[in-house]
Amino acid sequence: MAKYYGAIGYKRTEEVRPGVYKETVTEQKYSGDVIQAFRRTETGDGVNDNLNVNVRISIVADPFANENFYSIVYAEWMGAKWKVTSVEPQYPRLILSVGGLYNDQSR
Repeated sequence: MAKYYGAIGYKRTEEVRPGVYKETVTEQKYSGDVIQAFRRTETGDGVNDNLNVNVRISIVADPFANENFYSIVYAEWMGAKWKVTSVEPQYPRLILSVGGLYNDQSR
């Protein structure tokens, strides 16, 4: 099993002023294990195929991760930010299933 250390992104909605809300992403660093990793390509509508990975990462969760696992949107792995497709709580760990590249639309 490969080791993991990287940033996990949490998307949160914050009120900037009364009645105005903005989504922000905060990062926290975690360590754990890469349980499973393989890649696949899908033919898309564009010229190039879409690259997807099927990766399962088990992180050692702190209280913040346990309370906010529903807002995890990406995990950094192999130098890129990958979309988290599901999170499975298994105290004291969280199992993250990772799919395609994360595309931050708010920038």
